[in-house]
Amino acid sequence: MGTDRPIVVAGAGAIGCFVGGMLAAADRRVALLVRPRVKTEIERFGLRLTDFDGAETKLGAGRVALSEDPAIFHSAGIVLVTVKSADTADVADQIAQHAPQDAVIVSLQNGVGNVAILNERLGGRRVLAGMVPFNVVAMGEGRFHRSTSGDIIVGEDVENTAAALSVSGLTMRGSRDITGVQWGKLIINLNNALSALSDMPLAAQLASRDWRRLFADQMAEGLAVLKAAGITPASATPIPPNWMPTLLRLPDMVFNAILGRTMKIDPQARSSMWQDLKQGRKTEIDYLQGAVIALAEQNNVNVPLMRRIVALIKEVETSGKGPPRLSPQQIRGVA
Repeated sequence: MGTDRPIVVAGAGAIGCFVGGMLAAADRRVALLVRPRVKTEIERFGLRLTDFDGAETKLGAGRVALSEDPAIFHSAGIVLVTVKSADTADVADQIAQHAPQDAVIVSLQNGVGNVAILNERLGGRRVLAGMVPFNVVAMGEGRFHRSTSGDIIVGEDVENTAAALSVSGLTMRGSRDITGVQWGKLIINLNNALSALSDMPLAAQLASRDWRRLFADQMAEGLAVLKAAGITPASATPIPPNWMPTLLRLPDMVFNAILGRTMKIDPQARSSMWQDLKQGRKTEIDYLQGAVIALAEQNNVNVPLMRRIVALIKEVETSGKGPPRLSPQQIRGVA
């Protein structure tokens, strides 16, 4: 893998534009495979990358190569896959057709099944799993806002790809237990659906003990499934996943004191699933709750709350009316 070859972001939406933009700001050669709407937006406005801590980075459109054509993979040294999980197979086929055989493929996607799909379709290329702990919101006019804290985690490899990709303002770290890290993130990501159903910012939800108890109950179902399956989730934060339900149920004052030491959250931070419902797009619920429910069925574990949440999200997807502003009681089915 030549270090002078470009890093190509496959499917540059909110996460892809932010990550690719930060790499470009650090003078890495970056190319974005984008949809026409995003290409037009960046060509007009450039990239403006903002952060929960007030940091801001601006790049002119010429700082990154933009293309709607997957032939842009032709000279890639690293390909960062940031498409939705449902699009993984299609983008893998494009990479297989166009990217060099020695290109390193890094999945920066939600869920736990994408690397298997990439490996199956990429003919022996090196594929690394990754985990992005933070949210990015597309604000329009070329602005992409990171609204929560955390470092990107990438599976360890002999070339130390994580270190090669780490730049100022975008730290990447290697992990020997990337599968555990992915499951740990998936358990946290179960709350994406609750954020979407509430139409509330994450910080406001976390300030409410009723919402935190709902978070905790769904998370407890997921952790019970992983325990039955013999999977140990790992955390990218100092708080182990198995402690999270107990932490979430604590009184407000105690919870806020602990959260403030471990994670920074923008007051307007929202989940990617909220963004999907807002824009009438299909969500990744099948790759989050759906993955846990499939594992629950294999291990005879009952997950009634999670099944109800999936049904509610599917109902909203079908209606196309956007986030429904449900209360915790309505989500539980008791109001």
